[in-house]
Amino acid sequence: MAKSRADIKQLLKEHDVRFLRLQFTDIHGRNKNVEVPTSQFDKALDGEIMFDGSSIEGFTRIEESDMLLSPDYDTFLLLPPAVEGSVPGQVARLICDINEPDGTPFDGDPRGVLKRQIARLRSLGYDDLFVGVEPEFYLFKRGVDGSPTTITNDGAGYFDLAPVDRGEDARRDMVNALTDLGFEIEAAHHEVGPGQHEIDFKYADAITTADSIQTFRTVVKRIAMNHGLHATFMPKPVAGIAGSGMHSHLSIFKGGENAFFDPKAPYQLSKAALHWIGGLLEHAPGMVAITNPTINSYKRLTPGHEAPTNIAWSVSNRSAMVRIPARRGNGTRAELRMPDPSANPYLALAAMIAAGIDGLQRKLVPPPPVERNIFEMSVRDRRKHKVKDLPGDLNEALENLRRDRVVIDALGDHVYKLFVDAKTLEYDEYRIAVHAWELDRYLSDY
Repeated sequence: MAKSRADIKQLLKEHDVRFLRLQFTDIHGRNKNVEVPTSQFDKALDGEIMFDGSSIEGFTRIEESDMLLSPDYDTFLLLPPAVEGSVPGQVARLICDINEPDGTPFDGDPRGVLKRQIARLRSLGYDDLFVGVEPEFYLFKRGVDGSPTTITNDGAGYFDLAPVDRGEDARRDMVNALTDLGFEIEAAHHEVGPGQHEIDFKYADAITTADSIQTFRTVVKRIAMNHGLHATFMPKPVAGIAGSGMHSHLSIFKGGENAFFDPKAPYQLSKAALHWIGGLLEHAPGMVAITNPTINSYKRLTPGHEAPTNIAWSVSNRSAMVRIPARRGNGTRAELRMPDPSANPYLALAAMIAAGIDGLQRKLVPPPPVERNIFEMSVRDRRKHKVKDLPGDLNEALENLRRDRVVIDALGDHVYKLFVDAKTLEYDEYRIAVHAWELDRYLSDY
């Protein structure tokens, strides 16, 4: 049930909240916050707390820096000690939208970008995009100075148990903390890589899911720290072992019914489902710059560890970029398998919606599903099945994004320009750096 300002005031009083965190997200998906004491609660709830937007990457120039934090009352959470630490006094949190000084929405707010795409989807008669995600992460040991290492704290594999899975206690504490915050946890287990874990929570509408991903990251990192470990959502922290993905399960509803389900159609997939899949495939080359936004993302998108490298769909095999899980009825959904947890969830989901809407509006029809292991197909077979390659690195992805008007329009000119500028600089820094591999390979030979 939606909360009002009066509801939040009552909760703050009942729980003797001493500090209120006003949380928002920068263009790269990093959590930011302004914390206010009790004397500022009324101003905070009225959206009158101002911050310097020029200090946040991807926001504003210094000459137009004032930004307002507009809290979403439905995101109110009381932060338990396990998450907040041992500072005296109860702490609560509200996620905020970013407004201009005159109260109008700020074009560069990632949460606002997603809200605009949801509004577009609703204008077509659909209820919302519903999303379930599978965020994976690694737990590594910390050095004597507290800095993170890439030494895993166990040698376990997929679904292993303690004592082989030495991250079990930390993972259980994460689940407990998330449950205390209102998450409905569906599963938690050790993943394929040593030290790799996955915690799945129930699907929800797009905004709620994006908000939950941001909360999830904070909780996982904090609980790991409590156990003397470092949790990382870096897509490929160690060469030769599985990377961390964030498989995203997508469905759209209309009149409370799953619009992807048609019991009489082939594969029981409606025309809307096929058009949506067609849109995802059409825009994958540029969209991947948003769903996989780091240099490191493309170290994961290589053959051999189940991460997709090709633009194709399937109703069974996991080598395809889009997979249709077996469940039908209201559980019918398309699983997009290339995103990773370094993505800004608001921008990533906005790009997915824009691609899906384009598929719906243009009635795009995907090629037939590929039911063979794509990794084992010859080049000739891939051409026969119209299987194209995903970009091989961030630079190629950015080049494709620059040509994709649908995704650019979804981001808006402000976010698009600053995102591409930042990522181009990131790639150039990587390109001209001399890496350890080069020294090992060439220093003694030349």
